[in-house]
Amino acid sequence: MEFKRSTYRTLSGTQEILEIPKKTYTQWIIYQDNIPKFFVDFFDLQIESNSMMNSLVLCAQEPINKVLQRINKRNNINLSIPRVSRLGIKIKSEYIELDLAPMPEEWLAYSL
Repeated sequence: MEFKRSTYRTLSGTQEILEIPKKTYTQWIIYQDNIPKFFVDFFDLQIESNSMMNSLVLCAQEPINKVLQRINKRNNINLSIPRVSRLGIKIKSEYIELDLAPMPEEWLAYSL
């Protein structure tokens, strides 16, 4: 899948953000230990973990950050969604091809 990688210079230093070019509110890039690892699309129900995330976030009407906090606590991991701070100066942007995996189902099993 194609993603847009943008580099910003902010007050706290240089920040690199990975973005979805035509993002909808149901698509997310999830970082593990500050590295992009997973791609979630709540409406791509052919992938079981996306269906589970759909249930956790959309059906339960919970913010994705709150769901990630519970997953982190239960599985002792560090998942996050980076904040895109556009207060800095954009240095460069480029489109890159990455193959991000769906979320592991065993992390989401507590919802069943």
